[in-house]
Amino acid sequence: MKKAWRIKKNSEFQEVFKKGASFANRQLVIYFLHKDQQDHYRIGLSVSKKIGNAVVRNQVKRYIRQIFHELDEKIKNEYDIIIIARQPAKEMDYYQFKKSVSHLLFKTKLLKN
Repeated sequence: MKKAWRIKKNSEFQEVFKKGASFANRQLVIYFLHKDQQDHYRIGLSVSKKIGNAVVRNQVKRYIRQIFHELDEKIKNEYDIIIIARQPAKEMDYYQFKKSVSHLLFKTKLLKN
């Protein structure tokens, strides 16, 4: 995933939290905000220290980035998306993550028809 497609600044995270909508399942929470004149979606990841040590947290983030890379052409472009991992995420494998993320994107209508 290109670095230009990532949300890094705290102010950008806060804007999505305050102005955007959210949806959750047991493993993940998604916040999303519609942004006009944006040519590609941007993604921000948040994995708490409660999930595990640095190795586990980085693995969770790698899984999520790879899923967005694979679903790249199916996701609507004009959104900022933040994914927050919950406690059960530390025991999940890649395919369970993909199913969970796909479920959230489908429910929030962020996938193209």
